[in-house]
Parts: sequence; C-alpha cells; structure tokens
Amino acid sequence: MKLLIIGGVAGGASAAARAARLDSSAEIIVFERGEYMSFANCGLPYYIGEVIKQRESLMVMTPEKFKGRTGIEVRIQQEAVEINPDKKEVTVKNLQSGEVYTESYDKLLLTTGSSPLIPPIPGVDDPDVMTLWTIPDVDRIKERVDGGVKNAVVVGGGFIGLEVAENLVERGVEVTLVEMLPHVLSTLDGEMSCMLEDKLSENGVKLQLGNGVSEIKHDTGKHTVILQDGTQIPTELIIMSVGVKPNNELAVKAGLNLGERGGIKVDANLRTSNPDIYAAGDVIEVINPILNTPAMIPLAGPANRQGRIAANNIFGAKDTYNGTLGTSICKLFDLNAASVGINEAALKAVGKDYLKTYIIPASHASYYPGSEPLFMKVMFEKSGKILGAQVIGRDGVDKRIDLLASAIRTGMTVSDLAELELAYAPPFGSAKDPINYVGFVAENIIKGDTIVISPEELKADDFLLNVSEEDEALCGTIPGSVNIPLGKLRDNLDQLPKDKEIIVFCKVGARGYLAERYLREQNYNVKNLSGGYMTWKLFNRDALNTNVKYAPCAATSASCSVFNTETPDAPLELDACGLQCPGPIVQVKNRLDAMTEGQTLKVTASDAGFYNDLPAWCESTGNTVVSIEKSDGLVKALVQKGAKSVPSSSGALTTMPKRTTIVLFSSDLDKALAAFILATGFATLGHEVSIFCTFWGLNVLRKDHPPKVKKDLISKMFGMMMPRGAKKLALSKMHMMGMGTAMMKNVMKNKNIDDLPTIIGQARLMGVKLLACEMAMNMMGIQQAELLDNVELAGVANFAALAEKSGPVMFI
Repeated sequence: MKLLIIGGVAGGASAAARAARLDSSAEIIVFERGEYMSFANCGLPYYIGEVIKQRESLMVMTPEKFKGRTGIEVRIQQEAVEINPDKKEVTVKNLQSGEVYTESYDKLLLTTGSSPLIPPIPGVDDPDVMTLWTIPDVDRIKERVDGGVKNAVVVGGGFIGLEVAENLVERGVEVTLVEMLPHVLSTLDGEMSCMLEDKLSENGVKLQLGNGVSEIKHDTGKHTVILQDGTQIPTELIIMSVGVKPNNELAVKAGLNLGERGGIKVDANLRTSNPDIYAAGDVIEVINPILNTPAMIPLAGPANRQGRIAANNIFGAKDTYNGTLGTSICKLFDLNAASVGINEAALKAVGKDYLKTYIIPASHASYYPGSEPLFMKVMFEKSGKILGAQVIGRDGVDKRIDLLASAIRTGMTVSDLAELELAYAPPFGSAKDPINYVGFVAENIIKGDTIVISPEELKADDFLLNVSEEDEALCGTIPGSVNIPLGKLRDNLDQLPKDKEIIVFCKVGARGYLAERYLREQNYNVKNLSGGYMTWKLFNRDALNTNVKYAPCAATSASCSVFNTETPDAPLELDACGLQCPGPIVQVKNRLDAMTEGQTLKVTASDAGFYNDLPAWCESTGNTVVSIEKSDGLVKALVQKGAKSVPSSSGALTTMPKRTTIVLFSSDLDKALAAFILATGFATLGHEVSIFCTFWGLNVLRKDHPPKVKKDLISKMFGMMMPRGAKKLALSKMHMMGMGTAMMKNVMKNKNIDDLPTIIGQARLMGVKLLACEMAMNMMGIQQAELLDNVELAGVANFAALAEKSGPVMFI
C-alpha cells in the first residue's frame, strides 16, 4: 500500500500517525507546502500576547521527530500542484529548489485545510494588512507588536479576531474591532454575544459593529481604515480575520464533487467522489447531525478525528464519521463563551420548531468563595431532543458545554439531563448541577408546568411583577414593573389585575417560577420571564442607564485623590467576598446605616454582579459610588454615604418590610417543630423570617449522611454524642428511650402532619433563611460541609443586625 497525504497539519498528521500504526509496512509520504508541520494554530494569538513565551512551544511535531517515531517521510515546502486520478499520480513542486516531479499512489488523502478569506477591498493587498494563520504570520505580527505598535484595527469578530484583540490589548496596543455583522461571534445569538461586547469595551476595545470595511488607504507608512458608514480609523497595523475558505484547488482540478460552499463532498467513510481519494479537515463539507444538512465547520478537534477515521477506512478498519456539532469555546479576558449545536438564529432561518430556556445558575456552591453566574441558553424540541446550547461565564463554562455536547452526541433528552449524576463538592459544583437545572426547567416547559416568555416577546401593556426582594429591586428592575417580594405576595394579591396577563420575574427566574405556580392556582393569567431580570438586561442594554461612568480607583494606592482630597478620613472597610446577591448589597446597606453622612466605605466582593448592582443600588438610595473596578476576579469599590437625592419610586411597593427572627438553641424535636411551624406561619404573613441556630440547635441543620471531614478527637466525640439531623431528634419530655419519640412521630403521621424534615423544606421554600452560628460551630466541632446546603454562616453581629430590624424576636 502506498498512501500519499497532501497537508501535514492537524488532520494530515493525525491520519499519517494512525496509518503507520495500522500498517507499518505501508509506504506513506506527507506533502506540506508550508515550512512547518503540525503546529499549534490555536495557540498563535497567545504567542502574540506573550501568554505562550517560547516560540518553540507552538511546534507540536517536526518532520525529523515524526519520522523517528513513525517511519513516515514528511516533505515540507513541497506543494502538490496537480492530481491525475486516471494515472493515480500527484505532481509536486519543491518550493525551495523549484524541482517538479510526480509521485504515484494507491490511495490519496487530501487534508489541504483552509486559508483566511481576504475580501476584495481596495488597499487590502498592502504588507501591513496581515492575517494570522501560520507560524510566519505570527512572526510578522509579533515583530510589529514588539517594535512598539501603538494601535491596531482587527477586522472580524470571530474566534481569531476576538483572541487577537484580547492579546493585543494585553500588550498595551489600542484596538478597534470592526465587524460587519451586528454582533461578535456568530455562533452565539445576539443577546448572548453582547456580554462579550461589554467585556471588550470594558477593556478598552473600540467596537464598530454592523459596519464593514469599504477601503484601506496607505500613505508613507500610515494607514486609514474607511468603514461603510464613512468612519475613518487611522492605524499602524491591520489584521484581517473575516473567515476562512477551503483550499479546494486540487480537488477542483481533479474533478472531485464539491458542495455549495466549496467544500469537498465526502461520504460517511470520508471517501470523495473518486473511490481512491479520501479527504478530511477544513477542506471537506460535513453533515450537521442535528439538522442533517451540509455544513462547513473548520475546527481542530473534528479535523484530527476525521484524519484518524480516514486512515482507518483506507486500511480496511471500517469506521464512520457522524458529523460535526460545532462544539467551541473562546476565552475573552476573564470571560469564557461556548456553544454547541444550532443557535436560535439558525433555527429560525430554517423554520425549525423549537422551545428554549434561559437559566443563570451559580458555577459552584454559592456559599463557597469564587462562585460565579453562568448564563445558559438551551434550545430543544417538544420531544426533549436538545438542538443547541450557549454558555457564558467566568467559571465552569467548559465543563457544562462539554456535558451538553456529550448529551447531544449520545441522543440524550432534557429529561436525561435532570437524571445525570455529576460530581459534587462545593469548589466544583452544587448538589443540583446547572446541567440538572437545564433538565428540570426544560421538563417543566414541555409538560406545561411553567409557561415562559422571552424578553423579546414582552409587550408595552404587559403587567410586570418583580418578586425579588426590595434591596434587589433597588439594584435594577424592568421599567414600569411593580415590586412585591415573593414572601409578601400572598398578602398583596389585591395589587394584581385579574383581567390582564401578568408577567412575573425575579433576578434569574427561580422565584418567578414559584410565584407563577402560586398565582396560577389563584386563577391569575400568568407567565414567567425566562431568565428573569438578568436576561432582560441582555436584550435591553440601550434601555438601561449607562451614562454614568466610574473611574477605576486602586483602593490600596496612597496617592489616590479620592482618599486625599474628597474624603480626608480613612474609609471604613467591608469584605463581602463569598457572598452572593443580595448578600453584598445587604452588607453595604447595613454598614452604611451605621455610618454618618459623608463617610466612605471601601468594599471588596467576589460576586461579579456586584459591579453593576452597586451603582444601581446607590442611585436608588441616594448614596454615591466614588469609584469601582474589577481586579483579580474581585470587585473593589469606594462608596460615600449620602450626597444624592433619592429618586421617587415608580410602581414599587414601598411598605416597610416585616421581619421576624427566631433563635433556635435546642435540639429537642418538639421545640424544633415549634420553631419551624412559627417560622412558616410568619412567612405566610409576608414576614422575612430568619432562624439563627446556635449550640444544640445546630444539630437540626446537620445532614443525615454528611461527607467525611477531618476532625480532631474532641470534635469527633461531640459528633457521635449529638443527634445527626432533623430525623434523629428526640422529644424534650417523655422520650422514654425512644418509645415516646416514636409514638409522637406515628401520631403525626396518622394525623397527616408533616415530619420535621418536610416542614424545614417547606419553610425554606417560603424564603425562611437558616443561619448557623459560626462561633458555636467552632466550639462544637461542626463544619459547614456537615450542614444542609445553602445554610448561611453568621456571627453575633449578623444576628444583632437582624434582631434590631425585626419585629418579634423569639428564643426557643
């Protein structure tokens, strides 16, 4: 067997290596017209940004090393210029010597890849208009950047364009990004990609969207990019990244069948229209397995797998390629964006029926530091078949998109997502992973348990009901909406119209769902806004007040003018890290309440949403954000108490909140029952109820089967002697070695009274907050991992602040 492979990067190198393993006696020759084989294309932008320090790191394999490992000859800088299928010969030109020769084959594999698309724009042929595709390309660009280029224009907002823009910014280059489409990264839908656009702007990238290049002018080393609307951008460097085209010239000459977009047509075995010629990689047309339609999807992962499959079939090991889903991910500064399958725009274009949901879960357990919101959009059929998904966030994006890609590839439905058993520990996820939540929500939509509406479907006359807490609503709400917190909804039904459709929402949709279910039981016409207020903001950036800008302020800088002139007294400090919304805002509010007018508070928070929430809250409450910045995954702000007039409320319910606080000191079953029954009773009256569990009361919060944690001997002894969780509690009187407690539980069951774990669950569902005394936990050797999920740790100061603002305070 003599196999010729034309193209030595990605698919070609993978095919050659596989072929050598299948038949070590075969004669295999690889032709590569470039100077390098099998280099790291995807790493090129990061070499410009000096994230990858050494140029040699980009060289995955050299011809010499490859021959030593496989015995295969790789001829670099030798270009195949013609294929003669009748004679089964390839004509090759040595680009170094100019020699032209022919090489025969038994089988031929084309992995010629793709090349950057250069649009026919006047001036585009200037040497300072560059592309980034090969090692020589990156050498030229890096040489210019190392030489002190001050500004650059990147044309194209796809993967390469975004990565180049980011890395140029990291090198101190002022960047303008030009994209002919209305948004960047076309694999995403517009409302999702706007988060990337905000991130670009936040890092100083100037955006020109929906505005293509019409001309490039050059004048003695100076360049001007002229856009379609007449905008002129002076620049020193221009990088074109508007797309790619398949390198199909050899296939055209050989008479092979091509698809509509120029990709070589292949069958499931990657055989072309000529039975002795195979093809793989960016040059071929693949099948989109979701829509079963032809597609061009140039990605490195699929190219490598195609090379392997082609080699299998060439050497008789039957294998099939089942299409490309287009799973992809992109890093943009501290944000990650990923997608798989079909986006909504494409589904609409082909007239496909679909359902969709937005969910915004935490990347891992919210009480563990570093938890970040994940913005997830999933499209699916009524049958439960998953059509596509998009995920954006700072943490855990890759894990979730890979799970969704695996689910689509294996034919799983959204119901299967709900059943997935996924690894859980607080630093990595939650007991109910975001993927599980996708399944839960999608199942509810399919079954009709929830009727969702997307932000773009809202009408001007819709009655909008915000069931978030007052502090959250102060951070931002949909204009014209009425704010009635979920815990107060039952007492304010007279505020709601019976003759209009009610669109209920909260911050991300979960409490909106609870409100929707309750209101439907009360015979209201109600829908839940998918993804809540956070998703509405993605669709309505222009409607939000974005005029106020806050100058970054290094909070540790001794020369900061904020500290030296405007606020002569040293600011107080608040560390709100580890808290999720509205935790940081509540902490800020509590601290400001204790301060005098004009004093300043320096705040650090790990909740990314705090960056937008704080200015909105201050605007609503009459306080002032002096400065705010993001640094190392933290939000750092300086807030001055007062100095602004408070705007009048618009449609918000303004009654003072009713609060009740219960101290649970006992681990007796009857006393714990009393505490939680009282808590649910006050919750039904619209009270914000908190149960502060301390000393023996901590046992009520313990899990039945806690994870193993490392403890000293005394802590272990405490743990063994105390009851483990609500199911193990005994009566304070008439326990009678367990007989009395068993009798009480049996009576409760016969009289249809819920047991304590069920009552605890109901209380939490109604918004009752469970607080664990951190000091008592330390004394008794109880660790947070042993407690029920989402129990908050608190100290005496937290309890005192709650008690001060409460009506009834009860000690049980």
